[in-house]
Amino acid sequence: MNLYLLAAAATEAPENKFGFVEAMKEGGPVAWSILAVMVIMSVGSFYILFTKYFEQAKVMRQYKAVQSAYWRAATLREGATKLEKNSAWRQLADDAVTAQDHHTKMEGAGNEIHFVEEELAHSQDTINQSLSGGLSFLASVGATAPFIGLLGTVIGIYRALINIGIAGSASIDKVAGPVGEALIMTAIGLLVAVPAVLAFNWLQSRNRTINALMTDFSNNIVAYIGSNGAVKPALTAAPAAKGAKPAAKPAPAAKK
Repeated sequence: MNLYLLAAAATEAPENKFGFVEAMKEGGPVAWSILAVMVIMSVGSFYILFTKYFEQAKVMRQYKAVQSAYWRAATLREGATKLEKNSAWRQLADDAVTAQDHHTKMEGAGNEIHFVEEELAHSQDTINQSLSGGLSFLASVGATAPFIGLLGTVIGIYRALINIGIAGSASIDKVAGPVGEALIMTAIGLLVAVPAVLAFNWLQSRNRTINALMTDFSNNIVAYIGSNGAVKPALTAAPAAKGAKPAAKPAPAAKK
């Protein structure tokens, strides 16, 4: 008898028609298409975030070689060979040496310092453009994702109201479910937009830091060239070799 009652209760239990999948069904193909667009936006945003972070971290790490090795060389040409190839700092160093070589071969090129400054500024702009690649996508996602989610919400509410009108009932239990489910699209749009905006601002801040370091490096090169090697930045201590033991302290002098 109890089993019969349980089976009857399970049969008569109302089916749960609320949830994310049901909300997408209310929106139809348009809602699924909007969801696919936002998934692509989210994946693209996180891809750019991680790739740009590692690229910036690499540039900042390479700057230590500039401080410890580049300025210890006898000439700028020799110092350039001590920097990692295909790096921003190597590009600036090579462009400075190339600008010097080109200036000596050109008649009427003007002051050498101004010529080198212009070449370094052009090289720095090229590097900044490379570092900024992809950030416009983050800005676009942050600006448009909420509105795309809102479009999905409007379409969901529209279809839900049509279904309610066909059913001929406008009670709260008939309206609250479909309308509430349609708002899920707005929430998804915000979840996509907020990380993109935060990532954009953070990466931009790190790019400004790198740009300041490159400007300082370029100014030091110009000062070095203009002073014929007399002016150079303070040198940092060279990194100790792995496994090297610190120098022993000198023994105290014997008392007489």
